[in-house]
Amino acid sequence: MKIKLTKGELKRQRDALQQYERYLPTLLLKKQLLQLEISHQQGALRERETSLSARENAAKEWSGLLIEAPDIRQWLIPAKIITGKKNVAGVDCPVFERIEFLPAEYDLFLSPLWVDAGVDALREMVSVREEIRVIAQGIAVLRHDLRITTQRVNLFEKVKIPEAKEAIRLIKIYIGDQMTNAIGRSKIAKNKIEEANVEEVAV
Repeated sequence: MKIKLTKGELKRQRDALQQYERYLPTLLLKKQLLQLEISHQQGALRERETSLSARENAAKEWSGLLIEAPDIRQWLIPAKIITGKKNVAGVDCPVFERIEFLPAEYDLFLSPLWVDAGVDALREMVSVREEIRVIAQGIAVLRHDLRITTQRVNLFEKVKIPEAKEAIRLIKIYIGDQMTNAIGRSKIAKNKIEEANVEEVAV
């Protein structure tokens, strides 16, 4: 790192250090909030995955009946997936809200009695799968921002702040030496003037 050993540079380095030290706590807080939210979302993801697994296991008991209602799949395709946004430390994270399906239209007299319950159960599984996808997407967004924030924290803590402090130290030493040398030169000049005056008086 090459720095100018001047008073102007000293002020610039002091201002930079002050800015780094003021901004660092904000970055550290953001990092902490992102870590907490990632942990929270990972817990929610595990819970939804457990819920989906339980639903799938329960469905195994009656899934063989699906051959009696071959058109059931068309009623499981989402017509609309609705998501919102949650702001976490300045990061927009997607939030699952709900899925909307088209009405399941079938003949109540010709269709098996279990079709209503079966469609509802399968739609619930589709909904949970989509929720899992959105949560995972949110975790990815948060992790990406956490990585950037961590890099900035490390840059400030390990590079910028130490560099500014070292620059200030070197400039202060140089300016101090310059002032000491100037005082020394001033004393020498003063002594020479005094000696010259003494010689003039002696003559």
